[in-house]
Amino acid sequence: MRYQKILTELFINNRNSFNSKMKKNTISILSSNDEMPTNADDLMGFAQNNDLFYLSGIDQEETVLLIYPDAYKKENREILFIKETNDFIKRWEGNKLTKQEASEISGIKNVKWLHEFEKTLQLFAFEADGFYLGHNEHIKRVTANMQTQQDRMIQWCKEKYPLHEYHRVAKITRELRPIKSDLEVALIQKAANIGIEGFERVLRTCKPNCKEYELEAELTYTLVKNGATRHAFKPIVANGINACSLHYNTNDSICKDGDLILIDFGICYANYNSDTTRCIPVNGKFSERQKEVYNAVLYCLKEGSKLLTVGKNHAEYEKEMAKLVEEQLLKLGLLTHEGIENQDPDYPAYKKYFMHGTAHHLGLDVHDVGLYSENLKEGMVLTCEPGIYIEEENLGIRLENDYLITIDGPINLTKEMPIEIEEIEALMAES
Repeated sequence: MRYQKILTELFINNRNSFNSKMKKNTISILSSNDEMPTNADDLMGFAQNNDLFYLSGIDQEETVLLIYPDAYKKENREILFIKETNDFIKRWEGNKLTKQEASEISGIKNVKWLHEFEKTLQLFAFEADGFYLGHNEHIKRVTANMQTQQDRMIQWCKEKYPLHEYHRVAKITRELRPIKSDLEVALIQKAANIGIEGFERVLRTCKPNCKEYELEAELTYTLVKNGATRHAFKPIVANGINACSLHYNTNDSICKDGDLILIDFGICYANYNSDTTRCIPVNGKFSERQKEVYNAVLYCLKEGSKLLTVGKNHAEYEKEMAKLVEEQLLKLGLLTHEGIENQDPDYPAYKKYFMHGTAHHLGLDVHDVGLYSENLKEGMVLTCEPGIYIEEENLGIRLENDYLITIDGPINLTKEMPIEIEEIEALMAES
């Protein structure tokens, strides 16, 4: 693996917490993600199923985790099944995990080859009353029209054991994963630190007439150099009007003198993610209008992030954040009091210039699992990302930091990433 070994206690503690939530005499089965094809004989980069990783730390394809806390024999309460390697695989793909290595990573003593899974499960299935099975239940899931390894496992289990009770792994992990341990916060912080270094490279590289993808390349270089797994998502490097398209990421336009560039990017380190956004002037100097709008967004970020407190209702937070942006739009002359008084309550006037939410859970997923109907709790990590988009001025500004929620208030994990106008201009002048 590229990243430094994670302390095994993280996965042991996660399993202990998970086990305590399981119904009596049930078995949990978690399987790895598929390797997804491109064309011919090529594959996309492998990304592990995050619930499986959360409970085992195993970052390899063709892996199954079986948890049976009420098994009669202690050695059968946790079993890890991994891909059995051979000389052919070693020659063409390189080394795979040995049983000993998988045990050292996960803290699971009983490790078997994957082909032993079906026979092993049958030994326990008729003693157990039910199964917990994994599935991608994210509110924005993108696997709706494809069959995944999780889908196949559900289908296989229900065909083989139709009279057992079935339960959802996601119902437990959506409760556990939003609260980050110190070890998890440290991994998110590591991802953020790599992002800070990458952004500073961007500041030194940006010049009029460079291509957006040249700045993306600086981010890519930095994450690879520091042992990160991948980009947390395809970076957005959006010059001028491109910044008014929220998910623009073709990154193939010329960065024009006088424009601002919006850079929304994240680093995935050891499967944990950062997510940050900054805006910089192509020529190294903000115009007066750019400063005016930028400082309005920065004000909303600074004041809005203070709202991320223990016990805060998420919907109320978003309303208060929208109010902050609305006030700034009035000061910028983009809205009028009369327009607000006569606005459609179902589509407030501010939505012309600010049309997205500003806080999401962050962790193993960039939009990490968690219920937004629940109030904020200590240990959660969330983004804060207000923005103002003025299409008629070819200007889109969004600023985003990552915050750990604590009883004493939010802690900015990305505070070292330059954000003040003077700071950005000074660093760009050095290059």
